[in-house]
Amino acid sequence: MATAPNWGESKGFRQLARMAGLPGAGQVVVEGNYAYIGHMRPPVGTTILDISDLKNPRIVAQIEIPENVHSHKVRVAGDVMICNRERFGPYKGDEMPRGGLMVYDISDRTRPKEIAFVEAGHWGYHRFTFDGRYCYGTPEPTGFVGNIVGILDLANPSKPEYVSQWWVPGQWEAGGEDPLPEGRRVRAHHPLRMGDRLYCGYWMHGWYILDISDLAHPKPIAHRCWTPPFPHPCHTTLPIPHEIMGRKWLMVADEEARDRRADIPNAFLWMVDITDETNPVPVSNYRAREIDEPFDDACWYGCHQPQEQIFGNRFAVTWFAGGLRMVDVSNPYRPEELGYYVPEPGEGQAVTQSNDVFCLDDHIYLTVDRLGGFDIVEWVGT
Repeated sequence: MATAPNWGESKGFRQLARMAGLPGAGQVVVEGNYAYIGHMRPPVGTTILDISDLKNPRIVAQIEIPENVHSHKVRVAGDVMICNRERFGPYKGDEMPRGGLMVYDISDRTRPKEIAFVEAGHWGYHRFTFDGRYCYGTPEPTGFVGNIVGILDLANPSKPEYVSQWWVPGQWEAGGEDPLPEGRRVRAHHPLRMGDRLYCGYWMHGWYILDISDLAHPKPIAHRCWTPPFPHPCHTTLPIPHEIMGRKWLMVADEEARDRRADIPNAFLWMVDITDETNPVPVSNYRAREIDEPFDDACWYGCHQPQEQIFGNRFAVTWFAGGLRMVDVSNPYRPEELGYYVPEPGEGQAVTQSNDVFCLDDHIYLTVDRLGGFDIVEWVGT
């Protein structure tokens, strides 16, 4: 076993700014001079930061949310911002949570204005992506068990309309389908579009490649699942738009979701050859240094989310207690760690849990901690 870097250590990164007191967050995205952050727990739902000066980010707006839900995911295109609402924690009081998607007009970044709400039962939405016209999301509508894939048309942002929904047979309980023995462990997690394909992690049911050349009728092309033997849920399936070594690749991130298991590696990153997309082949993986002492459930150590903005073959990946890891996949058969940035724990927190990362221009990175804290760092190399 090796010793992992301590909190506050870095290799190849330089800190530009830190907001240690920003509440814990699940996602950060950037458009123009603004960063948008979705928070893990109420009362704060979404924060908008002015980052025109990368060394001095400042809060220009915050949206509060009620108990029973969180709003930990956010996407922006132009003057439209979409935020999720998902059931969070045990019910407090008599009011049932209002799960779904909130659509905001942010033409004035200091005054976000709600213009639409897309209902999705009591559980609501988890992750989603937004290309300015279509939203590729994961609702859990009433009558379904586990999140499914839902494609929304926001040509008129004030009146979103479903184009289609897709699910694994057995999820539509109200439709009379035979229930899956895994229950909610089978659920859509994070759809990502490239061209006329949708790549979607499906939690403990592996991942899918869907043909969406006809948006109204998604069709599965391939499905892979390595759970079991591995115990980790599939989080993100990130298609790489350029060939590497003459072949096409998919980066698959499993998510660490509990304490370290004896004799079983923590969740890690996979490189999958999708040159023949009907027959994906996993060929390698990257694992951050294993650690001498196990962490408890309050301090996960393992893979979570890679940057989705692609500039080449270098990717930053969040690793919870392992911070931010820089991984080179120029040789996809042998991914290589180039460096790391492990933030200090957020204000009032005992541990670091790096959760999400956004890459601005191949060397500036914004990262959030699920317990608390926000950092802007620069990759300077080693």
